[in-house]
Amino acid sequence: MTPTRPVAQPTPDTREFFALIDEGRLALPTCAACDHTFLYPRSVCPRCAAGEIVLKPATGRGTVASFVVNHRAAPGFGPGPYALALVRLEEGPLIMAGVPGDPDRVALDAPVRAVYEERGDRRVLLFEIVEETG
Repeated sequence: MTPTRPVAQPTPDTREFFALIDEGRLALPTCAACDHTFLYPRSVCPRCAAGEIVLKPATGRGTVASFVVNHRAAPGFGPGPYALALVRLEEGPLIMAGVPGDPDRVALDAPVRAVYEERGDRRVLLFEIVEETG
């Protein structure tokens, strides 16, 4: 039997964030007091400590800030090689996610966009390389 690929297990602070990902939408926690956008989702602003956090829709676009190619897959992650990237979102925060497809296409500053992979009744956020045109 093939093991099920992992999915995030939401906490009270991340439940709404992951519910939107399950719908195929990316939204980022933003402080209603100081307008700071941040990741990871939490109930208090890391800049001003205010407790009113809202989720604002994100473009889902960014660039690769760093990456690693895993040649030996961790249990449950399928065959290697595969790439994991630290993505700088257009809105500013960094987020780590898998990059589907050929890991040789992943490069620093490569443009990416959010895509969602179905895993049972959940979805997982990934970022695919965007082919530059022109």
